[in-house]
Amino acid sequence: MSRTPELLPATVEELDRVRKACHGLVRRRAATSGGLALVPLPGVDFAGDVAILMELIPAINRKFGLTPEQIDALDTHHRVLVYAALKKVGADLVGRAITKKLALAAMKKVAARLATKQVLKYVPFAGQAAAAALSVTAMIYLGNAHIDACYEVAKGAMRK
Repeated sequence: MSRTPELLPATVEELDRVRKACHGLVRRRAATSGGLALVPLPGVDFAGDVAILMELIPAINRKFGLTPEQIDALDTHHRVLVYAALKKVGADLVGRAITKKLALAAMKKVAARLATKQVLKYVPFAGQAAAAALSVTAMIYLGNAHIDACYEVAKGAMRK
Protein backbone atom coordinates (compact mmCIF):
# COMPACT_ATOMS: atom_id res chain seq x y z
CA MET A 1 0.00 0.00 0.00
CA SER A 2 1.60 3.29 -1.03
CA ARG A 3 1.02 6.23 1.27
CA THR A 4 2.55 9.40 2.63
CA PRO A 5 4.19 8.73 6.06
CA GLU A 6 1.97 11.19 7.96
CA LEU A 7 -1.22 9.64 6.64
CA LEU A 8 -2.95 6.35 7.40
CA PRO A 9 -0.95 3.79 9.42
CA ALA A 10 0.41 1.15 7.03
CA THR A 11 0.33 -1.98 9.21
CA VAL A 12 -1.78 -3.37 12.01
CA GLU A 13 1.29 -3.13 14.27
CA GLU A 14 1.64 0.57 13.51
CA LEU A 15 -2.09 1.00 14.04
CA ASP A 16 -1.80 -0.73 17.45
CA ARG A 17 1.07 1.61 18.42
CA VAL A 18 -1.03 4.63 17.48
CA ARG A 19 -3.96 3.29 19.51
CA LYS A 20 -1.73 2.75 22.55
CA ALA A 21 -0.31 6.29 22.27
CA CYS A 22 -3.84 7.69 22.01
CA HIS A 23 -4.94 5.83 25.15
CA GLY A 24 -2.12 7.59 27.02
CA LEU A 25 -3.29 10.92 25.61
CA VAL A 26 -6.85 10.20 26.78
CA ARG A 27 -5.68 9.28 30.30
CA ARG A 28 -3.73 12.55 30.61
CA ARG A 29 -6.69 14.64 29.41
CA ALA A 30 -9.05 12.71 31.70
CA ALA A 31 -6.82 13.57 34.67
CA THR A 32 -7.07 17.24 33.69
CA SER A 33 -10.83 16.89 33.48
CA GLY A 34 -10.90 15.36 36.96
CA GLY A 35 -8.89 18.26 38.30
CA LEU A 36 -11.33 20.74 36.77
CA ALA A 37 -14.19 18.95 38.53
CA LEU A 38 -12.64 20.00 41.84
CA VAL A 39 -12.98 23.71 41.01
CA PRO A 40 -15.98 24.91 43.03
CA LEU A 41 -17.18 27.45 40.44
CA PRO A 42 -20.30 26.45 38.48
CA GLY A 43 -19.67 25.54 34.85
CA VAL A 44 -15.87 25.67 34.95
CA ASP A 45 -15.57 21.90 34.70
CA PHE A 46 -18.12 21.62 31.88
CA ALA A 47 -16.48 24.40 29.86
CA GLY A 48 -13.12 22.77 30.52
CA ASP A 49 -14.41 19.39 29.35
CA VAL A 50 -15.67 20.93 26.10
CA ALA A 51 -12.30 22.61 25.57
CA ILE A 52 -10.49 19.33 26.32
CA LEU A 53 -12.65 17.47 23.80
CA MET A 54 -12.12 20.15 21.16
CA GLU A 55 -8.38 19.52 21.50
CA LEU A 56 -8.43 15.76 22.18
CA ILE A 57 -10.63 14.57 19.30
CA PRO A 58 -8.58 16.32 16.56
CA ALA A 59 -5.35 15.07 18.18
CA ILE A 60 -6.61 11.48 18.01
CA ASN A 61 -7.81 11.98 14.41
CA ARG A 62 -4.37 13.37 13.51
CA LYS A 63 -2.49 10.41 15.03
CA PHE A 64 -4.63 8.00 13.00
CA GLY A 65 -4.23 10.08 9.81
CA LEU A 66 -7.92 10.93 9.81
CA THR A 67 -8.16 14.72 9.96
CA PRO A 68 -10.09 16.28 7.08
CA GLU A 69 -6.78 17.61 5.66
CA GLN A 70 -5.06 14.22 5.89
CA ILE A 71 -8.00 12.47 4.23
CA ASP A 72 -8.06 15.07 1.44
CA ALA A 73 -4.32 14.46 0.85
CA LEU A 74 -4.91 10.75 0.18
CA ASP A 75 -5.09 9.49 -3.36
CA THR A 76 -8.62 8.99 -4.66
CA HIS A 77 -8.62 5.22 -4.11
CA HIS A 78 -7.60 5.49 -0.44
CA ARG A 79 -9.94 8.43 0.17
CA VAL A 80 -12.87 6.33 -1.09
CA LEU A 81 -11.78 3.49 1.21
CA VAL A 82 -11.66 5.83 4.21
CA TYR A 83 -15.11 7.25 3.47
CA ALA A 84 -16.53 3.74 3.00
CA ALA A 85 -15.03 2.70 6.35
CA LEU A 86 -16.41 5.87 7.98
CA LYS A 87 -19.87 5.04 6.69
CA LYS A 88 -19.61 1.43 7.89
CA VAL A 89 -18.36 2.39 11.38
CA GLY A 90 -20.80 5.30 11.69
CA ALA A 91 -18.28 7.46 13.53
CA ASP A 92 -19.57 10.99 14.09
CA LEU A 93 -16.28 12.69 14.92
CA VAL A 94 -13.75 10.84 12.75
CA GLY A 95 -12.51 12.84 9.78
CA ARG A 96 -14.39 16.00 10.73
CA ALA A 97 -13.34 19.42 11.90
CA ILE A 98 -14.38 19.55 15.54
CA THR A 99 -16.53 22.49 16.50
CA LYS A 100 -17.96 23.48 19.85
CA LYS A 101 -21.33 22.13 18.64
CA LEU A 102 -19.85 18.69 17.89
CA ALA A 103 -18.02 18.64 21.24
CA LEU A 104 -21.28 19.45 23.02
CA ALA A 105 -23.03 16.66 21.11
CA ALA A 106 -20.36 14.23 22.29
CA MET A 107 -20.81 15.45 25.86
CA LYS A 108 -24.54 14.70 25.61
CA LYS A 109 -23.63 11.02 25.30
CA VAL A 110 -22.53 11.09 28.92
CA ALA A 111 -25.03 13.72 30.07
CA ALA A 112 -26.45 11.69 32.99
CA ARG A 113 -22.98 11.27 34.48
CA LEU A 114 -22.22 14.94 33.97
CA ALA A 115 -25.48 16.02 35.62
CA THR A 116 -24.68 13.81 38.61
CA LYS A 117 -21.20 15.32 38.73
CA GLN A 118 -22.63 18.85 38.92
CA VAL A 119 -24.74 17.93 41.94
CA LEU A 120 -22.02 15.92 43.70
CA LYS A 121 -19.32 18.56 43.46
CA TYR A 122 -21.11 20.69 46.08
CA VAL A 123 -21.08 17.91 48.70
CA PRO A 124 -17.92 18.49 50.75
CA PHE A 125 -14.99 16.10 50.22
CA ALA A 126 -16.67 12.83 49.26
CA GLY A 127 -18.92 14.55 46.74
CA GLN A 128 -16.02 16.39 45.17
CA ALA A 129 -14.04 13.17 44.90
CA ALA A 130 -17.03 11.42 43.31
CA ALA A 131 -17.48 14.34 40.88
CA ALA A 132 -13.82 14.13 39.89
CA ALA A 133 -14.10 10.35 39.40
CA LEU A 134 -17.20 10.77 37.23
CA SER A 135 -15.46 13.43 35.17
CA VAL A 136 -12.43 11.20 34.60
CA THR A 137 -14.66 8.25 33.72
CA ALA A 138 -16.74 10.28 31.26
CA MET A 139 -13.65 11.66 29.50
CA ILE A 140 -12.07 8.19 29.30
CA TYR A 141 -15.31 6.77 27.89
CA LEU A 142 -15.58 9.48 25.20
CA GLY A 143 -11.89 9.35 24.32
CA ASN A 144 -11.70 5.57 24.14
CA ALA A 145 -14.88 5.35 22.08
CA HIS A 146 -13.34 7.79 19.60
CA ILE A 147 -10.07 5.82 19.54
CA ASP A 148 -12.02 2.64 18.79
CA ALA A 149 -13.89 4.36 15.96
CA CYS A 150 -10.66 5.75 14.45
CA TYR A 151 -9.00 2.34 14.78
CA GLU A 152 -11.87 0.62 12.95
CA VAL A 153 -11.92 3.24 10.18
CA ALA A 154 -8.15 3.09 9.66
CA LYS A 155 -8.16 -0.72 9.79
CA GLY A 156 -11.09 -0.89 7.38
CA ALA A 157 -9.31 1.39 4.93
CA MET A 158 -6.13 -0.66 5.32
CA ARG A 159 -7.73 -4.05 4.59
CA LYS A 160 -8.85 -3.24 1.09
